[in-house]
Amino acid sequence: MIAAPMLLSALASPRRLEILRLTWDGERHAGEIHAAMPDVTFGAVSLQLRALRRAGLVDVRAEGRFRHYRTRRAALAPLADVLTRMWDDALWRLKLAAELEQSRRGPSPRRRTARKKPS
Repeated sequence: MIAAPMLLSALASPRRLEILRLTWDGERHAGEIHAAMPDVTFGAVSLQLRALRRAGLVDVRAEGRFRHYRTRRAALAPLADVLTRMWDDALWRLKLAAELEQSRRGPSPRRRTARKKPS
């Protein structure tokens, strides 16, 4: 059984929740998880994975130079229905996008402006 404070702390991060969602139905290696979260550095993804592993929420399997992660569904069994309903909800996806943007570090991405061609 996972201690409640550790569980709640692990679930408090929108990035960690997104990693749990990505690894809920199957195993993914760290590079795939990073590719699904393009606004985060690989190092930041690694730190989030380490926090989830320490909390006992993901299992890791080494294969060569790759580390494969899978959510430990048994550890989240009491919350499984709530989490899956939340992840299926469009409003939750919008909330997640806003939270991820809010917690993003570094300069805001610049929008490309169309250059005017000289006449």
